[in-house]
Amino acid sequence: MGKKIFSGVQPTGNLHLGNYLGAIKNFVDLNNDKDNKCIFCVVDLHAITVRQDPKELKNNIRETVATFIASGIDPKKSIIFNQSRVAAHAEGAWILSCVARMGWLNRMTQFKEKAGKDKEKASIGLYSYPVLMAADILLYDATHVPVGDDQKQHLELCRDIAQKFNNDFEVENFLQVPEPLIQKEFSRIMSLKDGSKKMSKSELSDLSRINLTDDKDQIINKIKKAKTDPLPLPQDIKELDERLEAKNLLGIYSSLTNSTLENSVKNFSGKNFLEFKEQLAEELVNKIEPISNEIKKLLEDKKFLDEILLDGVEKANLIASKKIERIKEIVGF
Repeated sequence: MGKKIFSGVQPTGNLHLGNYLGAIKNFVDLNNDKDNKCIFCVVDLHAITVRQDPKELKNNIRETVATFIASGIDPKKSIIFNQSRVAAHAEGAWILSCVARMGWLNRMTQFKEKAGKDKEKASIGLYSYPVLMAADILLYDATHVPVGDDQKQHLELCRDIAQKFNNDFEVENFLQVPEPLIQKEFSRIMSLKDGSKKMSKSELSDLSRINLTDDKDQIINKIKKAKTDPLPLPQDIKELDERLEAKNLLGIYSSLTNSTLENSVKNFSGKNFLEFKEQLAEELVNKIEPISNEIKKLLEDKKFLDEILLDGVEKANLIASKKIERIKEIVGF
């Protein structure tokens, strides 16, 4: 039996290899399974939990859609839309925030990481956005949600909110309690400059990441300059825990070639990094260059991207508006 999949990507611009291997590649596989019903949301309401330039945000929404399509998600098979244009998301978030508990939100480690020492200056949206994430998922009766390590806790919160709503209002199984879909390997791609940090668009050096809009020369140059250690590649997978950069590069290679980390270690055991980097760069160029070219082409046709969003919004609205009306009835509105 097919799954009902919901997942969202923030339109913060400059999507990179970490976003692709950690999420989008998986979305494409889910989209290609004819039994699945997939909804992919550009979560622009989540994006404004931190300050965004309005013009940039508009462009980033289109770029996210272009990236989905360029990567292989078929908008005829899956719903692609942006969250802010379906009013049920904001309405649902408010109702569910009256069900969620402060103690639950206080346990969310991502808020602590993002707000840092200045949490008093963080927006309320940054604090409560896991409740909006719960509304996103629950409005569509999603059975499964693809999540990385950093979102597992938020999905647990979503499950708690669904169960509490069902219990409080005595509506058994009304809100579907979703299951996580967790990639077993390589869900976290690390910086090319520091194997202990996640690949991020906010890192100052552009050499720390492969952007999905990079061309062939940029990809080759970044892999050439990627940090390594002076030893040959390891002979045993256990060595990788002490050699974070080697682990990251081998992980990227494994994910691109749909291989296990163990097999990649075996294949390159004892070889030098120069030889390995050449092969890794070749795999990256083969995978990323066509996506990069297609993103650039799609971004020239804003009307086409806007039409895909409009079509997606209409389809999403049909589903979400029915669910929110029923939620309001249950609550007593």
